[in-house]
Amino acid sequence: MNTKKLTVLSMLTAMALIIFIVEAQLPPLAPVPGIKMGLSNVVTLVTLALFGRKEAFAVLMLRIVLGSIFAGQMMSFMYSMAGGLMCFLVMALTLPVLKKQLWIVSVFSALAHNAGQIAVAVFITGTWQIIGYMPILIISAVITGAFTGTAAGFCVKRITAVKGRKYR
Repeated sequence: MNTKKLTVLSMLTAMALIIFIVEAQLPPLAPVPGIKMGLSNVVTLVTLALFGRKEAFAVLMLRIVLGSIFAGQMMSFMYSMAGGLMCFLVMALTLPVLKKQLWIVSVFSALAHNAGQIAVAVFITGTWQIIGYMPILIISAVITGAFTGTAAGFCVKRITAVKGRKYR
C-alpha cells in the first residue's frame, strides 16, 4: 500500500469515527430507541466504491472498535459489530450489481444492519419478542438508508469528477 492511499484511508477512518461519535451525542431521531441515521456508513460506502472491499472493511472495523472505546459505549460493541458485519456483507455483495444506485445498496445494507442488531438482542435477552420491533426498524432503515446512500452517491460522483478516476 502506498503512502497516499494509506493517508486517504486514515482520513476516511477518522471522518467515520468523528461522524459516529458526534451522531452518538445527538438526541434520538424518534421516540423509538435505537433508530439512528447511520451517517458514518456514508464513509464506509464511499470507501467501498472508491477503494474496494478490503479497505472498506478495515475502515469499518476500526470505526466500530475505536467508536465503541471513544464514545464510552462498550456495552453496544456487540450490537455495532453484528450490525456492521451484516451491513458490510450486503454492501459488498450488492455494490457490484448496483454500482450506479448506491442508495439502493445502502437501503439493503441498513436492513441487514438492523437484522444483525436484532439477532444480537435476541441472543443477549433470550426473548424472541424483540423481533416484533422489526417493522419499525424496516421503515427507519428504508428512510435512513436512502438518505445515507444518496449522500454517498453524491460524494463518489464528486470525488471521481475531481479525481478523474477511482482510487483502486
